[in-house]
Amino acid sequence: MSATPDPRLKAESVTVRTLAGFDEAVNVLGSKSYTNRYLAIASLSGQETVIKGALLSDDTLYFARAIETFCHVTCAIDHATASIHVTPTGQPMRAPKEDIFVGGAGTPLRFLISMAGHAQGTTIITGNTRMQERPMGDLLQALPPLGVDATAVRGNGSPPIRVVGGSFKGGATTINGLVSSQFTSSLIINALRAENDTHITIADDLVSKPYVEMTLAALKEMGVNVGRDGYSTFTVAAGQQARGGEVTVEPDASGMSYFLAAAAILGSRVVIPGIGSGSHQGDVDLVDALERMGCRTQITDDEITLTGGPLRGIDIDMEAMPDVVPSLAAVAAYAEGTTRITNIASLRVKECDRISAVTTELRKMGIEVEELPDAMYITGGTPHGATIDTYDDHRIAMTFAIAGLRTEGVVIKEPGCVAKSFPTFWQTLDTLHPDLQSTK
Repeated sequence: MSATPDPRLKAESVTVRTLAGFDEAVNVLGSKSYTNRYLAIASLSGQETVIKGALLSDDTLYFARAIETFCHVTCAIDHATASIHVTPTGQPMRAPKEDIFVGGAGTPLRFLISMAGHAQGTTIITGNTRMQERPMGDLLQALPPLGVDATAVRGNGSPPIRVVGGSFKGGATTINGLVSSQFTSSLIINALRAENDTHITIADDLVSKPYVEMTLAALKEMGVNVGRDGYSTFTVAAGQQARGGEVTVEPDASGMSYFLAAAAILGSRVVIPGIGSGSHQGDVDLVDALERMGCRTQITDDEITLTGGPLRGIDIDMEAMPDVVPSLAAVAAYAEGTTRITNIASLRVKECDRISAVTTELRKMGIEVEELPDAMYITGGTPHGATIDTYDDHRIAMTFAIAGLRTEGVVIKEPGCVAKSFPTFWQTLDTLHPDLQSTK
């Protein structure tokens, strides 16, 4: 892949080129979720750590720079090798003088709220306009019992968030699990530096459970054990230290989803190397969903292969893999019958209201969609071209770009928003076109 910045990231729009079919191995960038988790753990470990195969995207770069403002580590970014070198400075954590701004990076902001509890002084953490609408109240209520004073500046439960730190004592707290699993992951990771054992009880249910499993897997990989009782309680014993050294990030299952979807709707074959049956990423389960829709699949320890076939609608609960709902919705638009995607209320509070956005843009393409508060019913048909609004949401842009591989006349507005999680997306899409094979 060329190191030259892709001019499409600065363009007003991109018209997607259709494709008859393909048979390709596609290399997907590293997992955003794992990169963020390893960054957080490494910054708290006190050990020199090299994160290899890291995703270097808007979200992860915002996080790395934010972590550095606490002055206790440096985060050296190597774009050539896709690595992040986290090095302790020997200085204590202290609040930065300037506000920490993370754009639309939701996971980093939630991790930073708890992390600021370790930094002496007052930290203000904020983001873009959409981020300042997203709910953080559950996390803000869970931190005071652990000794951390965290409040919303405007009193509305959303950023900007003010944290008075240097007081992450640990102890026992309860958190609502129904809005975001990232709140739970934030507490578990940052309990690593608490003065006392930390006991976290989940009220109600926990959404997006695979993301907490990823947190536990990342901690285990770095030598930290977390006690648990299913998804109801988690205990982090004080005094544990994460190991340093090297850690490798596996490919991003959410990023992989677009190329699985492309193969599905084009009746083509795609191979995704570097990720397989041992992955803790919940979005890998999209493979099973597409198999139910009529694709043929094969998963080994370190490779996923999918071949498209005649597609049919299915009923599916996607609470555990919300980030790939748009990808499945795009496939459903080409399937025979109706696909009912349920239990996805959490999509209302993502980078945009993704239920509304996907519904609106599929309808522009002539597809019948019934929108419910926590579901979408999509009746497949023959989509036609349309100009797609992306809502500054990377997943909307990439989803409808895939539809444009089959349907002529799909124009993606603000294509640069893909940089949030997949800055080489347009170049990777090019590798599917026979006349652009030289760009691999």
